[in-house]
Amino acid sequence: MPCIDRRLLCKQSPWTLWGAIGAAVVVAACGSSRDRAPGESSGGVPAVVAPAKPAPLPTVTPTPGVTRSKSLPEPKAMSSWADVRRQAAERMVAANADITYMGKVPDMLLAIPVLEIELNGDGSIRRIEVLREPRQAKDTLQIAADAVRRAGPFGNVSKLPKPWKFVETFLFNDARKFKPRTLDS
Repeated sequence: MPCIDRRLLCKQSPWTLWGAIGAAVVVAACGSSRDRAPGESSGGVPAVVAPAKPAPLPTVTPTPGVTRSKSLPEPKAMSSWADVRRQAAERMVAANADITYMGKVPDMLLAIPVLEIELNGDGSIRRIEVLREPRQAKDTLQIAADAVRRAGPFGNVSKLPKPWKFVETFLFNDARKFKPRTLDS
């Protein structure tokens, strides 16, 4: 008794035959115990593996003696996170006039730290986390964090959607002066 009816085989496209053979090879290869993924059981069904918890972001501790600038006006009311970011960047420049620049950003920057600033509902700073640490001039990370602390609080954000966080990128030139990326438009 023949296994393949030649009449059916001849009517099919040769590509269909090769596709069926290719699929059979793939299925056979998937059954190999050597090629099992981590956590996969021998039956080919993935074992239940708990998802890895993401590593916590590093935080920047305040430099002793860094406090809010007394010369800053009270923050304005804000209706969006874009307003919060813009006002925060403006306050950072105002509170740190001696270590900021507002001109054109140089082609080569010394460092580009990125911080995530988490706020309390009243706009005070709850935590500053590092999203990107510069490879060189690592001291710019602390300069940026201290600049944020001098500029706070950033205004009431309790009516805005949670989480009460925003991200700022600091563009440091060779003189170790920064410009908030939000103001580089």
